[in-house]
Amino acid sequence: MTVKLSKSEKKIEYDKKLCRLLDEYSQVLIAAADNVGSNQLQNIRKGLRGDSVVLMGKNTLIRRCIKIHAEKTGNKDYLNLLPLLVGNVGLIFTKGDLKEVREEVAKYKVGAPARVGLVAPIDVVVPPGNTGLDPSQTSFFQVLNIPTKINKGTVEIITPVELIKKGEKVGSSEAALLAKLGIRPFSYGLVIQSVYDNGSVFSPEVLDLTEDDLVEKFAAGVSVVTSLSLALSYPTIAAAPHMFINAYKNVLAVAIATEYTFAQAEKVKEYLKDPSKFAVTVPVEAAGAAAAPAAAAKEEEKKEEPAEESDEDMGFSLFD
Repeated sequence: MTVKLSKSEKKIEYDKKLCRLLDEYSQVLIAAADNVGSNQLQNIRKGLRGDSVVLMGKNTLIRRCIKIHAEKTGNKDYLNLLPLLVGNVGLIFTKGDLKEVREEVAKYKVGAPARVGLVAPIDVVVPPGNTGLDPSQTSFFQVLNIPTKINKGTVEIITPVELIKKGEKVGSSEAALLAKLGIRPFSYGLVIQSVYDNGSVFSPEVLDLTEDDLVEKFAAGVSVVTSLSLALSYPTIAAAPHMFINAYKNVLAVAIATEYTFAQAEKVKEYLKDPSKFAVTVPVEAAGAAAAPAAAAKEEEKKEEPAEESDEDMGFSLFD
């Protein structure tokens, strides 16, 4: 025989469970649980069983537990969760890969009908085609300004119609029409809103970043730092190579314009005194390059010339 716990006893047990999870796990996914049923939530728990735990509860109770735990243990990192506990949310404690856990949670979305007064999370478009409804339902479509025609004794929608826009409340007529057409336009499940990892809180979109994305963003940041450093003449590791090259160019320009010289400038000065040295190897290479196409062209001509056949090769002579 099971003993029913009082409300105060339930709160004490909840505190113990949450404190144990806070001690055991360092990664938490904060998920919105709007319109998620108990059976659906149970399936999610089964799917995550092993390395993750889903915890639901009142936000005020969770906040109180986190504050008490932070005071007892001195671990202030979990206090970063407090601003995220807004609305109907739950906590998913995990030791697994955050991206894989999020993908697993997304698998358990369930289709739902459009109920009256519900705020549409997406645009709802009724596709064209045969509805299977008898012609007596035509007036119902006319109220919603949906163009129809009668085809083989049934109502057919001519063009696609945007019935409900995202953010609008579902009206009684729209809900009734979607129910008649058997359309369940919405799908609901746990939606990951934020990610907590060892004291850091970030958006779930960060989990989609690949190594190539990180390298690209890092390179863009280095480019910005380099540009600022060069513009301000402020030396940094990123700008140092460019500064050295620019300095070398300036010193080389001074050496060329004056009698001052150094080892690296001697070769440049030598070329400037005798510009013909730039073209020493050019005629030979050019001649070789020109000779190759010419030789190739001659070979092609030889191949294209048809062999002349003699009369004797044909088996007869003009003089026979």
